[in-house]
Amino acid sequence: MHIERVVVQNYRCLRSADVALNASLNILVGDNECGKSTLLEAIHLALTGQLGGRPIATEVHPYLFNAEAVTEFIEAYRNKQRVPPPAILIEIYLAYEPQLSALKGTNNSRREDTSGVKIGIELNQDFSEEFEAYVADPKAMRTLPIEYYIVRWRHFGDTDVIARTIPFKSSFVDASTIRNNTSANRYVIDILKEGLSARDQVDLALSYRMMKDRFLSEERVAKINAELAKMTGRITDKTLTVSLDTSARASWEVGVTPHLDDIPITLVGKGEQNSVKVKLALESSGESHLVLIEEAENHLSFSRLNELIGHISANRNDRQLIITTHSSFVLNKLGLEAVLLFNRGLSITLRDLSPETQGYFLKLPGYDTLRLILARRAILVEGPSDELIVQRAFQMLHGRLPLEAGVDVISVNSLAFKRFLEIADLLDREVDVVTDNDGDVIRLEQKYADYVANPRVRVRFDRDINYPTLEPQLLKANGRMVVNAILGTAYPDDNSLLEYMKANKTEWALRFFETRIRWDVPGYIRDAIA
Repeated sequence: MHIERVVVQNYRCLRSADVALNASLNILVGDNECGKSTLLEAIHLALTGQLGGRPIATEVHPYLFNAEAVTEFIEAYRNKQRVPPPAILIEIYLAYEPQLSALKGTNNSRREDTSGVKIGIELNQDFSEEFEAYVADPKAMRTLPIEYYIVRWRHFGDTDVIARTIPFKSSFVDASTIRNNTSANRYVIDILKEGLSARDQVDLALSYRMMKDRFLSEERVAKINAELAKMTGRITDKTLTVSLDTSARASWEVGVTPHLDDIPITLVGKGEQNSVKVKLALESSGESHLVLIEEAENHLSFSRLNELIGHISANRNDRQLIITTHSSFVLNKLGLEAVLLFNRGLSITLRDLSPETQGYFLKLPGYDTLRLILARRAILVEGPSDELIVQRAFQMLHGRLPLEAGVDVISVNSLAFKRFLEIADLLDREVDVVTDNDGDVIRLEQKYADYVANPRVRVRFDRDINYPTLEPQLLKANGRMVVNAILGTAYPDDNSLLEYMKANKTEWALRFFETRIRWDVPGYIRDAIA
């Protein structure tokens, strides 16, 4: 069983989202604050009825609602326009299986006859009069009166549900929710419980209660209680003693602490904690059909991340996995074909890439794929020396480095330019390619002919075949005297200077990057950084 589609309306930063999911693996990538975590949270909420481990009915507050939708509602009332109050809707469309037939119906926003569940937070019509009285003075309204709202959790057949009546189960691993040792311990215990049988849990509870009973029989405890009993009448009419909490809230889940090598898990490194939580979710969620993982790379070194991602790949089995990441390594390791570029509800799949390009990025040693996906604008260059020159040229023109202006300069083997441009074209990214003409302008024009009609993809090169690479281009733009001064050399002719530059590419490029001597930027590079 798996989720085919998720529809979200007015939940946190997601004003409107309609996301189609792969049956097995989904890798959500996107910039910070783009809604990736919110989407995972929404999915888990609709399947479990819980937010942050607590029933959603106790967690409703005005800031769950999309701020833009709330602002529009308030402005409409101030302009004497009556519009429906904002409502949150989260719908989970499940691929049909016989065991999901009880969830089947057309009670969804798409009017599809399929299996699914939905959760809504909407105005309770029983309080419609009170709500109207509240909004009667729109100028005084700042937030939604959530006291008049109700949570409705139903399946697509339009019948109320509870967690145990939903045969589709999810497991959520999110290190960002761990704020202190107590919650971290409880988080791991909750994961552990999923892997324990009912008998195991009963045995743990019984052993824990027996341990509490033995506490009172300890000679030292009995002596202390005898001393406290002497205070009866001075402090209270009742007998004062010390004991262990045996109420329902003090269950074994609260008192038991997981240990790693006899050290409480809350006291080991955060990277190890995160790795254990992810692995436990995969091992312990045997009954789960969906595993949600929030940024598995948190606190992990490259080698530990490699090991963890390998474990995820090997132990996912046939469960659906949705993982968010900012790591190019995670993206490439798990598979570019599973990527969903996500931004405030808009999702774009990279499955449309050619098989050759998918294969290239799966083997790409530099793992620069995600840089292009996340960049607002990118400049692709042929190597480290080109990258240094473009970076410095940009700084001289704009007074700041490219990244400070939201531009990522990515060093790419020239043979792979078209691979990156295929992604840029699919995602409608603004990209400039800075390349040598290599003495054959016609070949270059033919190579990039497919992108001539795309105004957001621009291939920059000098058409003079007498200056085929970057070194002669810089020499042409600045003259031998300036280049010698920058490099601290004294070559008497252009050929010997060029031979030095070709043999020491990174060194001369670094001198150009660091020099205080003013130098002129070749025209085709200037066009790329403008």
